[in-house]
Amino acid sequence: MKRRYAVIGLGGRGYGMFAKPLVKEYADVAEVVAFCDLNQHRMNLANSLLGTTIATYTDAGAMLAEARPDVVVIATVDRTHHDLIIQALEAGCEVVTEKPMTTTAENVRAILDAERRTGGCLKVSFNARYGPPTEALKRELNGGVVGDLISVDFAEFLDTEHGADYFRRWHRRKENSGGLLIHKATHHFDQLNWWIGSQPESVYAFGDLRFYGPHREARGERCLTCPHAAECEFYLDLRANERLRTLYLEAEHEDGYYRDRCVFSEEIDAEDTMVVVVRYENGVLLNYSLNAYMPYEGQRIGFNGTRGRMEIDLVDRYHGRDDEGKLRVQALPVPPIVRVNPMFGKPYEVPVEERTGGHGGADVSIRDHLFRADVPDPLAQKADSWAGAMSVLIGVAANESIATGKPVTIGDLLKS
Repeated sequence: MKRRYAVIGLGGRGYGMFAKPLVKEYADVAEVVAFCDLNQHRMNLANSLLGTTIATYTDAGAMLAEARPDVVVIATVDRTHHDLIIQALEAGCEVVTEKPMTTTAENVRAILDAERRTGGCLKVSFNARYGPPTEALKRELNGGVVGDLISVDFAEFLDTEHGADYFRRWHRRKENSGGLLIHKATHHFDQLNWWIGSQPESVYAFGDLRFYGPHREARGERCLTCPHAAECEFYLDLRANERLRTLYLEAEHEDGYYRDRCVFSEEIDAEDTMVVVVRYENGVLLNYSLNAYMPYEGQRIGFNGTRGRMEIDLVDRYHGRDDEGKLRVQALPVPPIVRVNPMFGKPYEVPVEERTGGHGGADVSIRDHLFRADVPDPLAQKADSWAGAMSVLIGVAANESIATGKPVTIGDLLKS
């Protein structure tokens, strides 16, 4: 029997990750009955691209009352997630939300309370659990390859194309996204909680805005009208990309949202340089860092235990000039190989499966778990509201620690 779906938020993620696949790939189990967005142009564009006539709404309450979906998928601005989640739960719907679940401790508590009150079900879309390297690491950890886990190192590198993009969009204001320690790092904190198999206990952090923000005199309001466009390495031409043009530039008249704001704007308050230390309830220590202005994109992850160390370098691209001097993203193919260094033994490598699709095949795998029933889950990858809460609260605690200079206990954030 098909379930009735509504998608709230028809931006790039809402359309590409959820709306389009639900219509094109899951029609045997799903019927999309409603789109909801403040921007009518984006909903019309979605219907046009999909060849559908799905009902459109600009008010979530009206959509829930009239379309009566079984499942609501939320892919809106982060700060709006909690209100929409609670509305949908109270309407008797199952909810799938894009990460992060929300952006504040107060909203985490409100969501958990609403789920308890209604007896509803909330799933969080943590696709980072589903990549082949992530799964390989989990299997090795489950097999005890490093013995008792003692500490973990996780360094995230965002390049000057991907990293800069957060500082053009709504994410640049912490009131919208919670900053990168919530919007972006929620992926990593959830991975880490899942790998480590424990809950975070206390957090200490440092963070600064050192590269983006008002650190360059040559700046403007947005790329489209900037007098410095010709010499700026961060210039983004929305007109040159069909997806960005149709989805954002041609939709500006409805909501005034500029997709190409200057990365050196004075209004930016989200950090671009962060270091976080976490102690887990099982005693494991985490050393985490995120830098959003690196020459290349990737991660360096290591697990240290009583029987040795396991590590992986994930690097697949860099942002630099080609032979013609054009600045663009280019492939930097470093094979994703898990390296195991046994204590007093010979190092060896564990191969990683290759897949195609969004986020290295992760998007396809998580959608099957989200939208199909009875799909096996041998690695316990399905993420519920508690997983969503724990990942958000590490970011909330880190933000509070940055602001106060003091460690923050996760348990205190769960108290009203």
